Amino acid sequence: MLAAARADYARLLGALYDLGYYDSVVNITLDGVEAAAIAPLDAPAEVRHVVIAVQPGRQFTFSRAAIAPLVPGTTADDDYAAGQMAGTGIIRSAATQAVRDWRDHGHAKADVSGQQITADHPSQTVDSQIALAPGPVVTFGPLHVSGFERMNERRLRKIAGYPEGARFDPEELDTVRKRLRRTGIFSAITLTEADVLNADNSMDMDLAVIEQKPRRIGAGFEISNTEGVMISAYWLHRNLRGGGERLRIDGSVSDIGARDSGQDYSLGARLERPATFHPDVTAYLAADVARMREVDYDSDTVSLSFGANYIHSDRLTGDMALQYVASRVTDETGKNNFRVLALPSRLTFDARDEPTDARKGYWIEGRFTPFYGFSDTGSGAQIIGETRVYRSFGTEDRITLAGRARAGTVIGPDIQETPRDYLFYSGGGGTVRGQPYQSLGVEVIQGPDGPVKTGGMSATTLSAEIRWRVRERVGVVAFADAGQVWTEGSFGGDADWHSGAGLGVRYATPIGPLRFDIAAPVGGDTGDGVQVYLGLGQAF
Repeated sequence: MLAAARADYARLLGALYDLGYYDSVVNITLDGVEAAAIAPLDAPAEVRHVVIAVQPGRQFTFSRAAIAPLVPGTTADDDYAAGQMAGTGIIRSAATQAVRDWRDHGHAKADVSGQQITADHPSQTVDSQIALAPGPVVTFGPLHVSGFERMNERRLRKIAGYPEGARFDPEELDTVRKRLRRTGIFSAITLTEADVLNADNSMDMDLAVIEQKPRRIGAGFEISNTEGVMISAYWLHRNLRGGGERLRIDGSVSDIGARDSGQDYSLGARLERPATFHPDVTAYLAADVARMREVDYDSDTVSLSFGANYIHSDRLTGDMALQYVASRVTDETGKNNFRVLALPSRLTFDARDEPTDARKGYWIEGRFTPFYGFSDTGSGAQIIGETRVYRSFGTEDRITLAGRARAGTVIGPDIQETPRDYLFYSGGGGTVRGQPYQSLGVEVIQGPDGPVKTGGMSATTLSAEIRWRVRERVGVVAFADAGQVWTEGSFGGDADWHSGAGLGVRYATPIGPLRFDIAAPVGGDTGDGVQVYLGLGQAF
């Protein structure tokens, strides 16, 4: 108790100084005796009563707030000015920001060279003068790498994309760290600036890494009250040939015990190579096989893709691939073979504050997949656009309004010539909750016993949620979804729609909120009863 009391003098004074109170009086008494007057070895055997009394006094203001030299075109913070509250936190912040500005301008060794801070008690003012030493313009010198074991050093340097010879910029160092983290190979990455510049004002950098175990396995499962059980597993190698190559093999069995469909099987492999052509470009080769036994059709599909993913920034990413897909679909019309050579492309802009539990910001994605059909398969393009918006308000932003709009269409071929994977359904957790999975489609293609249900050529989905964080980890959600499907491309032809609504509970975890939703149909004639959804992360 005595040690804590003696330490609290400094803590309280530090807090008062941060707020500009320099003539404060702090008294801490233990059973009526000032704690500062008690010798450390004379601590009382017990303490029954503690009183902390603070007389803050008057708040001081700046009589002068000088800092120089500053980066041309910049000014000190508005709070660091004559007449403003003269807290030590303001002074520290002004000095830190000025040094940061010089470093952003290429002066890596900028620092505070001197300071004179005087508090005048009769006038309750502070005279603050800070001198800066920007130092010379610095360029990136040689990079010294250590700690790698299985990783090839040449490939490590290429992945890092260290800009040797370029003008110093702290953001470039952050980019180097992000590129190395994205590989998943390293458990620790440390970049250290040399203390002394070289004769040419270049600065050496030390990069120390610690590699993770190269292999990883995982498994998961999902349970649906209509679609049964899905079991999945994967095997991953983070550094297959020592150059950062990432091989992942996934397999799954789904619809186990489903009400109306047979079991589905899928197996896929994906090999990625980071820093191909550019440090921010990852090339990949992917192969997938799937056997789907749905309510309205059976499908056996094989696909092979070669593509590249480009990370322009933390927010903007793009992906493009050359893909060959062969599928055999069996429905009431008989067997249909589809063969396409496609160029799927995707551009994503993510301005959310938190991907798994966004409260502010927005997310936009556009997909454009032109395809050329062989034999009886048509040629055309699939186009999909989606946006999500988040706004929060109230105490500590406890209430969040979230909205999602998605639209897609296929242009070019007739519906019977279009691969079934390019058509659009509505219903289920990813589109309209409360409606059964893929319950809304179209009936255009004629079979021997009448029209056959398939996905539509165009579709839209709208979703809205009100999220209320009741406690630090617990939240409740009210939501409503609606979807519409058209028989023709460009949102033409006949259309039908349905909607659903429900309530949910969220429980925050370190990897995202656990989600439990119950929903029921509101409009349309594609479902009845309730649907239950359990997952990790918000619905969108």
